[in-house]
Amino acid sequence: MINTSTSIEETIPKNKRRSTLWSFLLLFFIIATTISIAFFLVLYFLNQTPSEFEEATIVTIEPGTSVRAITEKLEEARVVRSGSVLYFAIMFFYEPTDVKASTYIFDSRLTTLQVARKLAVGDFDTDLLRFTHFEGERASDIAKHAKEVLIDFDEDAFLAKAVPLEGTLYPDTYFIPKNYTADELVTLMTKTFTEETSSLQSAIENSSLSAVEIIILASILEREANSTTSMSIVSGILQRRLIEGMPLQADASIEYILEKPLKDLTPDDLRIDSPYNTYTNKGLPPTPIGNPGIDAITAVLHPTETSYVYYLTDNDGEFHYATSYAEHLINIERYLR
Repeated sequence: MINTSTSIEETIPKNKRRSTLWSFLLLFFIIATTISIAFFLVLYFLNQTPSEFEEATIVTIEPGTSVRAITEKLEEARVVRSGSVLYFAIMFFYEPTDVKASTYIFDSRLTTLQVARKLAVGDFDTDLLRFTHFEGERASDIAKHAKEVLIDFDEDAFLAKAVPLEGTLYPDTYFIPKNYTADELVTLMTKTFTEETSSLQSAIENSSLSAVEIIILASILEREANSTTSMSIVSGILQRRLIEGMPLQADASIEYILEKPLKDLTPDDLRIDSPYNTYTNKGLPPTPIGNPGIDAITAVLHPTETSYVYYLTDNDGEFHYATSYAEHLINIERYLR
């Protein structure tokens, strides 16, 4: 009996040890499997390319931009699928301070790891051209400038595609390769227009003017006014004129027809027979007369309401407003004679 009892007591600790060992092995297996799965998932995502990608995507990273902001910007530009995965790649494989501020051009799909490396080693195109398209410029102005600075730029091809899109060629400073094509330049400008005006879409949809009318009026404001304040006030005046059935009488529309500076316009010029003559025709011109910036578009959507019906600009660029034609004549005599 004694021997049997001793045998049982010795067996219990062995079972416990055996159970503990199996538990440890099971836990080790679970941890190892989890780590392996996580590793392969991370490796998978690091080697993914974006599902939506536009060739010749250009992204400018300003000095002082945080790594998190950079990765979010690249995700928004569809350069990578996930900004979070790119953030992990930069933080894990590189020093965050290695990321170079510059303008990058992504002309083909890259994996997240490749994008991280591009940012860390500064693999950007140092030959990018700084191309500025100013507010109010028309497609023909853009074409002339592009022809001067871009290699083998097809001016006619650009105009054929850009003129019908007048008003949506967004004015901005672009960093582009010297061999940029006419199609690529048009695509870049219209894409930028869509991006920059996206925050205004709700106001555009709720406006009494159509989207096209908003751009036409904004293109006039861009040439008629010279500040955000004057744009907003002149916008209110011109919209009041539209409602009351008065001609807009905007010199900028005459300038557009004759390609003549505002200061050189004569009384005879104001009688020219053209649908763009806003002195002899009521309502808006048939198309935009240039490409407005965001301030002019915003001024159309949010005009300053006043009792003014007339305005003029003196030789110093100062605006003078009037509530009646008689008062307007006094302003003409006082500030333009």
